[in-house]
Amino acid sequence: MKRYIIQSLRLTLVLLVLLCVVYPLFIAMAGMFSPGKGGGEKVVINGRTVGYSNIGQTFNQPQYFWSRPSAVNYNAAGSAGSNKGPTDADYLKDVQNRIDTVLKYQPYLKKAEIPADIVTASGSGLDPDISPEAAKIQVKRVAANRNINEEVVAALVEEHTEKPLWGLFGPSKVNVLRLNIALDNISK
Repeated sequence: MKRYIIQSLRLTLVLLVLLCVVYPLFIAMAGMFSPGKGGGEKVVINGRTVGYSNIGQTFNQPQYFWSRPSAVNYNAAGSAGSNKGPTDADYLKDVQNRIDTVLKYQPYLKKAEIPADIVTASGSGLDPDISPEAAKIQVKRVAANRNINEEVVAALVEEHTEKPLWGLFGPSKVNVLRLNIALDNISK
């Protein structure tokens, strides 16, 4: 019995040191070496901060690529999902309204062609990325609203598509803020 108590106390002590000292120090050090020094990776244009590359923001004008919807209205202080399930009437109404908006501005699409990430919010409500498919369905609308050749806009999407880490981890994605900034740069 005494042996088990001593083992339990040792394990508790080791876990206390690991979880209360080592891990917090590791996180603090990682923040110091991250691109934004733990304060987020700011995107600055002409000395003005226009957003953060890892926090989504709203783009809903037809000449821009649209972001993934947010359950928290892109409020970084209130990061959260909606907590509504696929049988919730309000949730289904929200999704249908988003589908209707996508089809209104992109009448060339069929409902089945709309990627889920362009009409459903992410778990954090702040996802800065959309799938390449969600970007590609918007190319025609964006090109038409900017009077730019569709091939130029499609090439821009391809150029801003990030592949999975080491070709294995995570999906391909497109950062909407960076894509829209690049779009503004070619439109000048």
